[in-house]
Amino acid sequence: MLEANAEKYILFEDKDIIVCRKPAGIAVQNARIGAMDLESGLKNYLASAGNGRQIPYLAVVHRLDQPVEGVLVFARNPKAARNLSAQITAGKMEKIYLAVTFGRPAEYEKSETARSTEADSDEIRSGKKHEPKILEDYLKKDGKTNTSSVVSPGTPGAKKARLSYEVLDETQDKISGKPKWLLRIHLDTGRHHQIRVQMAHAGMPLAGDRKYGSDIGIPIGTGGLALCAASLTFTHPAFGKVMKFQTTPQSPAFDGFKI
Repeated sequence: MLEANAEKYILFEDKDIIVCRKPAGIAVQNARIGAMDLESGLKNYLASAGNGRQIPYLAVVHRLDQPVEGVLVFARNPKAARNLSAQITAGKMEKIYLAVTFGRPAEYEKSETARSTEADSDEIRSGKKHEPKILEDYLKKDGKTNTSSVVSPGTPGAKKARLSYEVLDETQDKISGKPKWLLRIHLDTGRHHQIRVQMAHAGMPLAGDRKYGSDIGIPIGTGGLALCAASLTFTHPAFGKVMKFQTTPQSPAFDGFKI
């Protein structure tokens, strides 16, 4: 549930933008009747901070799925909205995600019983042990079921999706006792449910993803979706300054990892 005081989610604000940390379970926009979404909560905050005589301008320039937590930016005027949207279109807004999977990454060569030493873990986190891997697929959205799926190139309505990921760490889940992996994911495109669909298709469904991970024979755990938009980098639409915002995942699925 969205707290009455949306101000607590704000990481940065000025006359052009508001950067927020969205909690998991809160819709960015157009929540169901009777439920507050983040956009509405922020507009209420802006209205209370202003003179209250007019509805504040606030533009959603990108979204996070409702189960996903993490950083996103809103525009406070049309010029800023156009600038930020142009950065997204040009691929100049960098989005880095952290995720957890119980599906063994194909390139991860350690045996299930072997435990990482501290030095080995440092190598994993620094990228020395496992270079980023690229996933390229074609995705098609089904508006009736609000799902996407991997399809063959040339399928009508299909769009190319590309991301890269790297393994940062491995630990043992305290509840199930099974090994799980911490992944760093860089989005090159922004397709509907892209990370969830591509990772499940590659045999690495995200922990807690019952929509895409429950039917492929790999554990997904019992908690919520383990996906966090952990880092967002863009250029300020008015001043041209590069701005970077980061947050730490709050989902219990990330417990046991050094983040």
